[in-house]
Amino acid sequence: MNIIICGAGEVGRHSAEVLAAKGHNVTVIDLDAQKLQALDAVLDVRSLRGNGTQADVLLEAGCATADLFIAATSLDEVNLLSASIAKGVGVTKCIARVHHSAYFEQRGLSYTRHLGIDHLVCPEHSTSLAIASTLRAPGAIAVEQFARGKVEMQYLPVDAAAQAVGKTLRDLQMPGSARLAAIERGDEAFLPNADTKILADDVVTLIGDADDFGRIRKLFQTVSDSRRRVMIMGGTTQSVWVCRALRSKRFSVRLFEADPDRARQLSEKLGWVTVLNADVINTDVLQEEHVEMADAFAALTEDDEENILAAARAKSMGAKRAMAVLQRPTYLHLLEHIGIDQAFSPRSTAVTEIERRLDDSPVRHLATLTHGIGEVYEIRVGATATKALNIPLRDIKLPPGSMVAAIQRQDDVFVPGAASTVEDNDVAIVIAPKSSRKTLIKLFGGRPASAKPAAGWLK
Repeated sequence: MNIIICGAGEVGRHSAEVLAAKGHNVTVIDLDAQKLQALDAVLDVRSLRGNGTQADVLLEAGCATADLFIAATSLDEVNLLSASIAKGVGVTKCIARVHHSAYFEQRGLSYTRHLGIDHLVCPEHSTSLAIASTLRAPGAIAVEQFARGKVEMQYLPVDAAAQAVGKTLRDLQMPGSARLAAIERGDEAFLPNADTKILADDVVTLIGDADDFGRIRKLFQTVSDSRRRVMIMGGTTQSVWVCRALRSKRFSVRLFEADPDRARQLSEKLGWVTVLNADVINTDVLQEEHVEMADAFAALTEDDEENILAAARAKSMGAKRAMAVLQRPTYLHLLEHIGIDQAFSPRSTAVTEIERRLDDSPVRHLATLTHGIGEVYEIRVGATATKALNIPLRDIKLPPGSMVAAIQRQDDVFVPGAASTVEDNDVAIVIAPKSSRKTLIKLFGGRPASAKPAAGWLK
């Protein structure tokens, strides 16, 4: 595949590294000659010095016949314009990275449709969802996200005193917004049926509505109803998304922002959050606000060094969990030694999203269940799905061991019941054995992702 990347910063450079290693022909455009020289020294890619918003530069780079254009500079407006021009001069597919929520949420205008861009990716948004999921699911072994964070898959160990212990799935009365997809018992993993009994120390794989997992987890874990105390450093857009994702009675959130004007804006925007105009690193505010009582501290500024220092300080002062966002990989090897529990990388998230967009197949692989006993697929339902369209799910002859776990219908995402139906242009998350891929395509008449408008389904 011929791929052109505009921007040789952290995201552009990492994208070039990953995509070139997979055998793609990669060209990187940037105005900074030093960045391009550094790239040429370590990667087998073509570099071109120039302005990615100029059509003649894009044509020189090969956009007229390229398969993919990725706009990955640090400026949203440059990315939107260059991706639009690339599409205009003939590239097959274009992706623009954006930072600001106004563009990503497409408030007031569909930028993708207006500018002819196939996809917008916002690694900060995806990273914020991952952070919020970690905070919402403290007892989970791992969390996977689908549908822009609206659907989650969690791996939960079953407590001995949990409500579900000793009950069969038939008697468990799971919330309608959740499905139990798999059970790991000792060294064995299997797909359950209605008569499967839940035992203490099982590890269950649950998939369902992200906002409803607090209620779902109570069946399998002895969850405390006390409010979780979360402290966040940095008034970035990413912090705002995390605060919105945590908006519930289960969380008490304190947000520290050193800039007084930004702190005032955030206090007006986030009425459910305690916003403090304070410098976490150079003052005693963490001690004054009793960080030792915090369940989690998250450093989410745009400065890696500040994030590391603040998270390490919070952990040393007694915070139960400390996490930091890092744009660069330079310090990752240090984090474990200084007490930071988890790091999140928007750079890596961006590349993951871009790679997912390269797959136009009607059935796309999203994740693998424990021990490989099943796969999670995204299927774009086509009009030829005569054996599945508008038929109750209970009457569809799915492959053995399969279930429809979630459905996206335009902007609506829901966990279906037995009487639910799938419609043309729906996007379905299906859990099924690996061997059933061809059967699923035939059953749902899957259409290529490129046949669907850019609203799409982001993990």
